[in-house]
Amino acid sequence: MKNLTFLIFTFLLITNCSSTKSISKNYFSSKDVKLITDGGDLKPMRVYKITNKTDSLLLRTKSTYVKPNAKNLILQKFVKRLYATVRDSMSMGVGIAAPQVGILKNIIWVQRFDKENFPFEVYLNPKIIKYSDNKQTIKEGCLSIPNRSDTLNIRSKTIIIEYDTMEAIHKTDTVNNFTAVIFQHEIDHLRGILYLDHLAKDINDSKN
Repeated sequence: MKNLTFLIFTFLLITNCSSTKSISKNYFSSKDVKLITDGGDLKPMRVYKITNKTDSLLLRTKSTYVKPNAKNLILQKFVKRLYATVRDSMSMGVGIAAPQVGILKNIIWVQRFDKENFPFEVYLNPKIIKYSDNKQTIKEGCLSIPNRSDTLNIRSKTIIIEYDTMEAIHKTDTVNNFTAVIFQHEIDHLRGILYLDHLAKDINDSKN
């Protein structure tokens, strides 16, 4: 009987540990949690800059899947603080990605200039599943690249995206014009890509 009880206890312990690791993997590390909870919901987070070597390395790292769950308190808090960051008077951006504040998760905020009143909306695990061949020329800047903006010719005019909402609803959307540029810019951040990488490619292509 004692042996049976021991085996059951061991099985439950292993199962719980495995479950905890799985949940943690889809949400946030202890380091992430500390970063997220070091201020209130309305406190902006520090924006990582390429001018800082440590920041630059993180900005060049791919982000990972985040499990949608509107009831997860840490996820809720992070989404609110990420929004506070992009709307901070020191930033006033039109979009932001989680890696820009040191959190390597697939989360972005985008201002929807293609909708009435230009609302900001949050997107989890966004992916671009189709790019139009028709490109647009537009000037881009980045909160992580201070005191600089450049003109790019590589952004598609129309894209189709898929993403998760906080409530774990999977959706698709067609986005056009400048808002499409914002999505392409922010989703690049999730892949460890900065707009300067495209600029360098443009220069190299023009030489060939």
